[in-house]
Amino acid sequence: MPPANVPARTRQVNNSGMTLPTPATPAGLAPNVPQIRLYQDWLREQRGLSFADYHALWRWSTTELDAFWQSIWDYFELRSPTPHTAVLGRNVMPGAQWFPGAQANYAHQVFRHVDAAHAAGLPAIVSDDEKGQARELSWPELRRQVASLALHLKAQGVRPGDRVAAYLPNVPETIVAFLAVVSIGAVWSVCAPDMGTNAVLDRFSQIEPAVLIAADGVSWAGRDIDRSAVVQELRAKLPSVRHLVVLHHPAAFESIADSADWVRATALNDEKTAAFEPLWLPFDHPLWIVYSSGTTGLPKPIVHSHGGIVLVAMASGLHMDVGCSYRPNNFGERFHWYSSTGWIMWNSQTSGLLSGTTCVIFNGSPGGPRDAPDWTTLWRFAARHGVTYLGSGAAFYAGCAKAGVDLAQCGDLSRIRALGTTGSPLSPEVQQWGTDQFKRIAEIKSGNPPPGRPKAGWAPSGGGAADAVAQRGGEIWWMNISGGTDFAGGFIGGTPELPQQPGVMQCRMLGAAVEAWNEAGEPVVGQVGELVCTQPIPSMPLYFWNDPGNARYLASYFEMYPPGHGRKPGGGDLDASAGSVWRHGDWLRVGDERGQGEWCVIFGRSDATINRQGLRMGTSEIYSAVEALPEVLDSMVVDLEYLGRESYMPLFVVLRPGVTLDDGLKRRINDAIRQALSPRFVPNAIFQVPEIPRTLSGKKQELPIKKLLLGQPIDKVVNREAMANPGSLAWYVDFARRRQDGQVA
Repeated sequence: MPPANVPARTRQVNNSGMTLPTPATPAGLAPNVPQIRLYQDWLREQRGLSFADYHALWRWSTTELDAFWQSIWDYFELRSPTPHTAVLGRNVMPGAQWFPGAQANYAHQVFRHVDAAHAAGLPAIVSDDEKGQARELSWPELRRQVASLALHLKAQGVRPGDRVAAYLPNVPETIVAFLAVVSIGAVWSVCAPDMGTNAVLDRFSQIEPAVLIAADGVSWAGRDIDRSAVVQELRAKLPSVRHLVVLHHPAAFESIADSADWVRATALNDEKTAAFEPLWLPFDHPLWIVYSSGTTGLPKPIVHSHGGIVLVAMASGLHMDVGCSYRPNNFGERFHWYSSTGWIMWNSQTSGLLSGTTCVIFNGSPGGPRDAPDWTTLWRFAARHGVTYLGSGAAFYAGCAKAGVDLAQCGDLSRIRALGTTGSPLSPEVQQWGTDQFKRIAEIKSGNPPPGRPKAGWAPSGGGAADAVAQRGGEIWWMNISGGTDFAGGFIGGTPELPQQPGVMQCRMLGAAVEAWNEAGEPVVGQVGELVCTQPIPSMPLYFWNDPGNARYLASYFEMYPPGHGRKPGGGDLDASAGSVWRHGDWLRVGDERGQGEWCVIFGRSDATINRQGLRMGTSEIYSAVEALPEVLDSMVVDLEYLGRESYMPLFVVLRPGVTLDDGLKRRINDAIRQALSPRFVPNAIFQVPEIPRTLSGKKQELPIKKLLLGQPIDKVVNREAMANPGSLAWYVDFARRRQDGQVA
């Protein structure tokens, strides 16, 4: 076992190819047991509950809500200085009351692991970037930096409930900032530096932050980018900001006046930092504000609670199968989920700390520099740092498969025991590609390389780590999940104990009363229907920030079905006072085509929200950028991502009379989107059209056009009598025909 006296300060590793040490598994440890099996063993021993199969366990978790969520509290030994008087005080949607009387703080749960993890010689965070600048942050140093920044913020007058906005990349400092903010009861909100200024302001201006913590530069896709002017603009246009903390980057051209330096703000190391403890807060105290976009209006500022997020993160861990790094069952666990800070998976990555897991993070482009794409970048990073669990968006794996990446050439990946995907459906072909790659890695590790490889003594570079894949005979476990920013969790996922099928998710997650409903609002299996959740989950939003009467919140999730319909646990109706089921906006099939099994398939969005490379964006934000150009009178965009197909996003524009859509105008449109939002939302193609189809009330007909372009007949997807300009459809019908015939790129 590594020594316990790991240096307290963040350890910088040079760029000479040297790797950070990975812990060797102590001798005599039992083979890894899945987390969900350990939980079921506990249920049997402590509650006398046994279940014939996974479906029975899931059914219990979604019908006996009090028993299930109390079991999660007890199993993970969650703490509160005051007792709760109930588990689910009010079973209503929205507005469920969870664990009344209990207190929580996300940071408290994280810091429970400091002493034990440090004694085992395990770091809290391992980070790396495109330049190979690797760092290690110990658990005590994480706690000290958090305490220092928290005391700094308190000295600036930050109080519980104040909002703190962050404009930061995926680096350890961002995790430190998050934990410091929430430890004192302030409310965290972060945007990634690859987002355009307008997109960031659309989000932060709604929440009126008291403090801004920002990086004045970033490195991305082989380039160093100065962001100092953006930071100054953000401060100038956010009048509520009374204090600015700057994380300096070498790319920044100039220093920013009247700002605090990150290094100084986190440098305290005295009796006050040693004595610092996170505040105990009410269970439903706001933790963070995240953003999810619909098809109209500004991004929705979604507020989640401390207690709800901690509880659901622990329950989700049973499915994710990410274990505590210092305990024998998962000793040396190193969890990585590639993400930017603007994606909810950053929150998921960070939640590994709640379980005492070492988080391994990467800052930069997973596909390498723009002028020299390299899809091995993330794999070599994983090999270098002994990652045991690697997650990313489905688009990343598709990119690797398309590029013909040979994982056996990327270093020793044999420690990886699980691959996670989300963001969009993973195609069966891509999943099979990854499975075959890891079978080959296992063959090589076992001394049976494929033809053309030297057998004796051959191993990938960096060999000697625990050979998790080889021990399983090369069968990698895929954790394909689907959930949402909206409730910061997963609806659909898997477990290592259920059978796998490429391109299919294994099961509905515990505590998630998810069903597919037909047009009559009836649950169906073996058929595609609307994804609904009929029972509350602790991490569902408390509310939207600055949303009088919960108008936007209700309209977003709860207005499609009548109140009380389908709300009885296990099926049936309740009184209208119970509220409505959650309608998520995805197409779902439960079971296979015959309705058999636990399988689940997501068939894409049932609304017009853009889901681009795992990041959701409201179409209205794209329209704001495009229609600000004087040449553009109107526009419409649809994303044709569906059932694992690669995203194809065409943009349709109506131009001023006499204006032609030439290459120059296309570049200006793309640049406008790139600068206002993100390069992720640049369309695949732009087409000039005579009109944008609209309803009688003036709404753009995005969803009908999306369905038409996915192959559905026009008469099945739109009611012409409800349209203001039904004659506009002819152009799109012809476009759909030409696209199907291969005449349109």
